[in-house]
Amino acid sequence: MSAGTLAVLNGILAMMMFGIALSLTPADFKRVAQAPRGPVAGLSAQFILLPGITSLLIYLIPMPGEVALGLLLVSCCPGGSFSNLMTYLSRGNTALSVSMTGIASLMASILTPFNFMLYGALNPRTNALLSSIAVSPADMLLIVALVLALPLTLGLMCAHHYPRFARRSEPFFRVISLCTLLGFVAVALVLNWQRFIGGASVFLLAVVGHNALALAIGWGMARLCRVSRPDRRAITLEVGLQNSGLGLGIIFTVFSNLSGMAIIAAAWGIWHLISGLALSGVWQCLDRRRGLRNPSIRQRIYES
Repeated sequence: MSAGTLAVLNGILAMMMFGIALSLTPADFKRVAQAPRGPVAGLSAQFILLPGITSLLIYLIPMPGEVALGLLLVSCCPGGSFSNLMTYLSRGNTALSVSMTGIASLMASILTPFNFMLYGALNPRTNALLSSIAVSPADMLLIVALVLALPLTLGLMCAHHYPRFARRSEPFFRVISLCTLLGFVAVALVLNWQRFIGGASVFLLAVVGHNALALAIGWGMARLCRVSRPDRRAITLEVGLQNSGLGLGIIFTVFSNLSGMAIIAAAWGIWHLISGLALSGVWQCLDRRRGLRNPSIRQRIYES
Protein backbone atom coordinates (compact mmCIF):
# COMPACT_ATOMS: atom_id res chain seq x y z
CA MET A 1 0.00 0.00 0.00
CA SER A 2 1.42 3.37 -1.02
CA ALA A 3 2.27 6.12 1.46
CA GLY A 4 -0.43 8.31 -0.08
CA THR A 5 -3.12 5.67 0.38
CA LEU A 6 -2.04 5.13 3.99
CA ALA A 7 -2.24 8.86 4.63
CA VAL A 8 -5.79 8.97 3.24
CA LEU A 9 -6.92 5.97 5.29
CA ASN A 10 -5.44 7.36 8.49
CA GLY A 11 -6.98 10.74 7.74
CA ILE A 12 -10.40 9.13 7.42
CA LEU A 13 -9.83 7.25 10.67
CA ALA A 14 -8.88 10.50 12.39
CA MET A 15 -12.10 12.07 11.08
CA MET A 16 -14.05 9.20 12.62
CA MET A 17 -12.39 9.84 15.98
CA PHE A 18 -13.15 13.54 15.66
CA GLY A 19 -16.81 12.71 15.13
CA ILE A 20 -16.93 10.52 18.25
CA ALA A 21 -15.64 13.43 20.32
CA LEU A 22 -18.34 15.76 18.93
CA SER A 23 -21.01 13.65 20.64
CA LEU A 24 -19.43 14.14 24.07
CA THR A 25 -20.44 16.87 26.50
CA PRO A 26 -19.28 17.82 30.00
CA ALA A 27 -22.43 16.10 31.28
CA ASP A 28 -21.08 12.75 30.01
CA PHE A 29 -17.94 13.04 32.13
CA LYS A 30 -19.93 14.39 35.09
CA ARG A 31 -22.26 11.41 34.87
CA VAL A 32 -19.30 9.03 35.05
CA ALA A 33 -17.85 10.87 38.05
CA GLN A 34 -21.19 10.77 39.90
CA ALA A 35 -21.87 7.08 39.21
CA PRO A 36 -18.48 5.46 38.51
CA ARG A 37 -19.32 1.83 39.23
CA GLY A 38 -20.62 1.01 35.74
CA PRO A 39 -17.89 2.85 33.79
CA VAL A 40 -15.13 1.45 36.02
CA ALA A 41 -16.49 -2.06 35.52
CA GLY A 42 -16.66 -1.62 31.75
CA LEU A 43 -13.27 0.04 31.37
CA SER A 44 -11.62 -2.57 33.59
CA ALA A 45 -13.08 -5.32 31.44
CA GLN A 46 -12.05 -3.43 28.30
CA PHE A 47 -8.43 -2.67 29.12
CA ILE A 48 -7.47 -5.26 31.76
CA LEU A 49 -9.54 -8.43 31.49
CA LEU A 50 -10.02 -8.71 27.72
CA PRO A 51 -6.36 -8.17 26.71
CA GLY A 52 -5.13 -10.30 29.62
CA ILE A 53 -7.45 -13.25 28.92
CA THR A 54 -6.80 -12.96 25.18
CA SER A 55 -3.06 -13.09 25.85
CA LEU A 56 -3.49 -16.22 27.96
CA LEU A 57 -5.63 -17.98 25.36
CA ILE A 58 -3.36 -17.24 22.38
CA TYR A 59 -0.50 -18.60 24.50
CA LEU A 60 -2.33 -21.83 25.37
CA ILE A 61 -4.14 -22.49 22.06
CA PRO A 62 -1.96 -23.37 19.04
CA MET A 63 -2.56 -20.89 16.22
CA PRO A 64 -0.54 -19.02 13.59
CA GLY A 65 1.41 -16.10 15.00
CA GLU A 66 -0.31 -13.57 12.74
CA VAL A 67 -3.74 -14.74 13.89
CA ALA A 68 -2.68 -14.49 17.53
CA LEU A 69 -1.23 -11.02 16.99
CA GLY A 70 -4.41 -9.88 15.20
CA LEU A 71 -6.65 -11.10 18.02
CA LEU A 72 -4.40 -9.42 20.57
CA LEU A 73 -4.48 -6.08 18.74
CA VAL A 74 -8.27 -6.11 18.46
CA SER A 75 -8.58 -6.91 22.16
CA CYS A 76 -6.45 -3.85 22.97
CA CYS A 77 -8.63 -1.46 20.95
CA PRO A 78 -11.44 0.54 22.61
CA GLY A 79 -15.12 0.14 21.86
CA GLY A 80 -16.43 1.84 18.73
CA SER A 81 -19.39 4.07 17.98
CA PHE A 82 -21.37 1.06 16.67
CA SER A 83 -21.79 -0.02 20.30
CA ASN A 84 -23.74 3.21 21.00
CA LEU A 85 -26.29 2.39 18.31
CA MET A 86 -26.61 -1.23 19.44
CA THR A 87 -27.04 -0.11 23.06
CA TYR A 88 -29.87 2.19 22.00
CA LEU A 89 -31.61 -0.57 20.04
CA SER A 90 -31.15 -2.92 23.01
CA ARG A 91 -32.80 -0.48 25.47
CA GLY A 92 -29.50 -0.16 27.29
CA ASN A 93 -28.07 2.93 28.95
CA THR A 94 -27.02 4.81 25.82
CA ALA A 95 -25.65 7.78 27.74
CA LEU A 96 -23.32 5.41 29.61
CA SER A 97 -22.30 3.79 26.32
CA VAL A 98 -21.45 7.14 24.72
CA SER A 99 -19.50 8.23 27.80
CA MET A 100 -17.54 4.99 27.90
CA THR A 101 -16.75 5.18 24.18
CA GLY A 102 -15.30 8.65 24.57
CA ILE A 103 -13.33 7.91 27.73
CA ALA A 104 -12.09 4.56 26.40
CA SER A 105 -10.95 6.20 23.16
CA LEU A 106 -8.95 8.75 25.14
CA MET A 107 -7.46 6.06 27.38
CA ALA A 108 -6.63 3.94 24.34
CA SER A 109 -4.15 6.57 23.18
CA ILE A 110 -1.84 5.16 25.85
CA LEU A 111 -3.28 1.78 26.79
CA THR A 112 -3.71 0.30 23.30
CA PRO A 113 0.01 0.52 22.39
CA PHE A 114 1.04 -0.35 25.96
CA ASN A 115 -1.13 -3.47 26.26
CA PHE A 116 -0.34 -4.65 22.75
CA MET A 117 3.44 -4.37 23.13
CA LEU A 118 3.37 -5.82 26.67
CA TYR A 119 1.30 -8.91 25.92
CA GLY A 120 2.82 -9.35 22.47
CA ALA A 121 6.27 -9.60 24.03
CA LEU A 122 5.11 -12.25 26.53
CA ASN A 123 4.13 -14.76 23.83
CA PRO A 124 7.09 -16.37 22.00
CA ARG A 125 5.18 -16.59 18.69
CA THR A 126 3.95 -13.00 18.67
CA ASN A 127 7.21 -11.69 20.09
CA ALA A 128 9.10 -13.31 17.20
CA LEU A 129 6.88 -11.46 14.71
CA LEU A 130 7.26 -8.15 16.53
CA SER A 131 11.01 -8.59 16.63
CA SER A 132 11.20 -9.53 12.95
CA ILE A 133 9.63 -6.26 11.85
CA ALA A 134 11.32 -4.18 14.56
CA VAL A 135 8.19 -2.49 15.91
CA SER A 136 9.10 0.49 18.05
CA PRO A 137 6.74 1.21 20.98
CA ALA A 138 7.45 4.92 20.50
CA ASP A 139 6.50 4.77 16.80
CA MET A 140 3.28 2.91 17.55
CA LEU A 141 2.43 5.38 20.31
CA LEU A 142 2.99 8.26 17.89
CA ILE A 143 0.71 6.71 15.26
CA VAL A 144 -2.09 6.09 17.76
CA ALA A 145 -1.70 9.61 19.13
CA LEU A 146 -2.01 11.15 15.66
CA VAL A 147 -5.08 9.14 14.60
CA LEU A 148 -6.73 8.88 18.03
CA ALA A 149 -5.65 11.35 20.71
CA LEU A 150 -5.21 14.42 18.51
CA PRO A 151 -8.56 14.23 16.65
CA LEU A 152 -10.38 13.35 19.89
CA THR A 153 -8.88 16.38 21.62
CA LEU A 154 -9.79 18.63 18.69
CA GLY A 155 -13.31 17.19 18.66
CA LEU A 156 -13.80 17.86 22.36
CA MET A 157 -12.57 21.43 21.91
CA CYS A 158 -14.87 21.93 18.93
CA ALA A 159 -17.87 20.52 20.82
CA HIS A 160 -17.14 22.88 23.71
CA HIS A 161 -16.61 26.07 21.69
CA TYR A 162 -19.02 25.34 18.82
CA PRO A 163 -21.84 23.21 20.29
CA ARG A 164 -24.28 24.12 17.52
CA PHE A 165 -21.90 22.87 14.84
CA ALA A 166 -21.26 19.72 16.87
CA ARG A 167 -24.98 18.92 17.16
CA ARG A 168 -25.64 19.50 13.46
CA SER A 169 -22.61 17.60 12.17
CA GLU A 170 -22.84 14.65 14.55
CA PRO A 171 -25.15 12.55 12.30
CA PHE A 172 -22.77 13.09 9.37
CA PHE A 173 -19.80 11.87 11.37
CA ARG A 174 -21.81 8.91 12.65
CA VAL A 175 -22.35 7.82 9.05
CA ILE A 176 -18.67 8.46 8.34
CA SER A 177 -17.76 6.16 11.23
CA LEU A 178 -19.72 3.22 9.86
CA CYS A 179 -18.56 3.85 6.29
CA THR A 180 -14.96 4.07 7.53
CA LEU A 181 -15.23 0.72 9.26
CA LEU A 182 -16.77 -0.93 6.20
CA GLY A 183 -14.18 0.73 3.95
CA PHE A 184 -11.26 -0.53 6.03
CA VAL A 185 -12.81 -4.01 6.08
CA ALA A 186 -13.27 -4.00 2.30
CA VAL A 187 -9.69 -2.86 1.66
CA ALA A 188 -8.26 -5.49 4.01
CA LEU A 189 -10.26 -8.32 2.45
CA VAL A 190 -9.59 -7.26 -1.15
CA LEU A 191 -5.83 -7.05 -0.52
CA ASN A 192 -5.78 -10.46 1.18
CA TRP A 193 -8.69 -12.26 -0.47
CA GLN A 194 -6.84 -15.38 -1.58
CA ARG A 195 -5.39 -16.00 1.85
CA PHE A 196 -8.76 -15.32 3.48
CA ILE A 197 -10.46 -17.90 1.27
CA GLY A 198 -7.66 -20.40 1.87
CA GLY A 199 -7.89 -20.18 5.65
CA ALA A 200 -11.46 -18.96 6.13
CA SER A 201 -12.34 -21.64 8.67
CA VAL A 202 -9.40 -20.74 10.92
CA PHE A 203 -9.99 -16.99 10.68
CA LEU A 204 -13.74 -17.18 11.23
CA LEU A 205 -13.46 -19.64 14.13
CA ALA A 206 -10.92 -17.39 15.85
CA VAL A 207 -13.00 -14.24 15.34
CA VAL A 208 -16.36 -15.73 16.35
CA GLY A 209 -14.87 -17.32 19.46
CA HIS A 210 -12.98 -14.17 20.45
CA ASN A 211 -16.02 -11.95 19.97
CA ALA A 212 -18.11 -14.30 22.13
CA LEU A 213 -15.38 -14.09 24.76
CA ALA A 214 -15.40 -10.28 24.68
CA LEU A 215 -19.17 -10.12 25.07
CA ALA A 216 -19.04 -12.67 27.91
CA ILE A 217 -16.34 -10.70 29.74
CA GLY A 218 -18.35 -7.50 29.48
CA TRP A 219 -21.56 -9.16 30.66
CA GLY A 220 -19.79 -11.07 33.44
CA MET A 221 -18.02 -8.00 34.79
CA ALA A 222 -21.24 -5.98 34.75
CA ARG A 223 -23.09 -8.81 36.46
CA LEU A 224 -20.38 -9.12 39.09
CA CYS A 225 -20.65 -5.40 39.86
CA ARG A 226 -24.45 -5.70 40.13
CA VAL A 227 -25.30 -2.81 37.87
CA SER A 228 -28.78 -2.31 36.44
CA ARG A 229 -29.99 -4.15 33.36
CA PRO A 230 -29.63 -1.09 31.03
CA ASP A 231 -26.08 -0.52 32.34
CA ARG A 232 -25.27 -4.20 31.96
CA ARG A 233 -26.29 -4.16 28.33
CA ALA A 234 -24.28 -1.01 27.65
CA ILE A 235 -21.16 -2.49 29.24
CA THR A 236 -21.57 -5.81 27.44
CA LEU A 237 -21.77 -4.15 24.05
CA GLU A 238 -19.03 -1.63 24.79
CA VAL A 239 -16.58 -4.40 25.66
CA GLY A 240 -17.80 -6.81 22.98
CA LEU A 241 -17.94 -4.48 19.96
CA GLN A 242 -14.38 -3.32 19.39
CA ASN A 243 -13.15 -0.46 17.21
CA SER A 244 -11.66 -2.80 14.61
CA GLY A 245 -11.33 0.18 12.25
CA LEU A 246 -8.62 1.54 14.55
CA GLY A 247 -6.99 -1.88 14.56
CA LEU A 248 -6.96 -1.98 10.76
CA GLY A 249 -5.52 1.52 10.61
CA ILE A 250 -2.64 0.42 12.86
CA ILE A 251 -2.13 -2.77 10.84
CA PHE A 252 -2.02 -0.97 7.49
CA THR A 253 0.53 1.48 8.87
CA VAL A 254 2.79 -0.70 10.99
CA PHE A 255 2.11 -4.34 10.05
CA SER A 256 1.39 -4.10 6.32
CA ASN A 257 3.28 -7.36 5.62
CA LEU A 258 1.28 -9.41 8.12
CA SER A 259 -1.81 -10.21 6.08
CA GLY A 260 -3.18 -12.58 8.73
CA MET A 261 -3.53 -9.67 11.15
CA ALA A 262 -5.46 -7.64 8.59
CA ILE A 263 -7.81 -10.54 7.87
CA ILE A 264 -8.53 -11.06 11.58
CA ALA A 265 -9.34 -7.38 12.13
CA ALA A 266 -11.45 -7.22 8.96
CA ALA A 267 -13.39 -10.35 9.86
CA TRP A 268 -13.92 -8.87 13.33
CA GLY A 269 -15.32 -5.75 11.68
CA ILE A 270 -17.91 -7.82 9.85
CA TRP A 271 -18.74 -10.29 12.59
CA HIS A 272 -19.22 -7.78 15.41
CA LEU A 273 -21.91 -6.08 13.29
CA ILE A 274 -23.70 -9.42 13.04
CA SER A 275 -23.27 -10.40 16.68
CA GLY A 276 -24.29 -6.93 17.90
CA LEU A 277 -27.49 -6.98 15.87
CA ALA A 278 -28.25 -10.56 16.92
CA LEU A 279 -27.75 -9.82 20.62
CA SER A 280 -29.86 -6.69 20.33
CA GLY A 281 -32.62 -8.75 18.72
CA VAL A 282 -32.48 -11.32 21.52
CA TRP A 283 -32.76 -8.63 24.18
CA GLN A 284 -35.67 -6.98 22.36
CA CYS A 285 -37.49 -10.32 22.31
CA LEU A 286 -36.88 -10.78 26.02
CA ASP A 287 -38.18 -7.29 26.70
CA ARG A 288 -41.34 -7.97 24.75
CA ARG A 289 -41.89 -11.11 26.81
CA ARG A 290 -41.50 -9.03 29.94
CA GLY A 291 -44.11 -6.64 28.60
CA LEU A 292 -41.83 -3.62 28.10
CA ARG A 293 -42.86 -1.08 25.54
CA ASN A 294 -40.66 -0.24 22.58
CA PRO A 295 -38.82 3.10 22.88
CA SER A 296 -40.37 6.09 21.16
CA ILE A 297 -39.11 6.66 17.64
CA ARG A 298 -38.74 10.31 18.56
CA GLN A 299 -36.16 9.51 21.22
CA ARG A 300 -32.72 10.75 20.21
CA ILE A 301 -30.11 8.05 19.84
CA TYR A 302 -27.92 9.38 22.63
CA GLU A 303 -30.60 9.87 25.27
CA SER A 304 -30.46 7.67 28.30
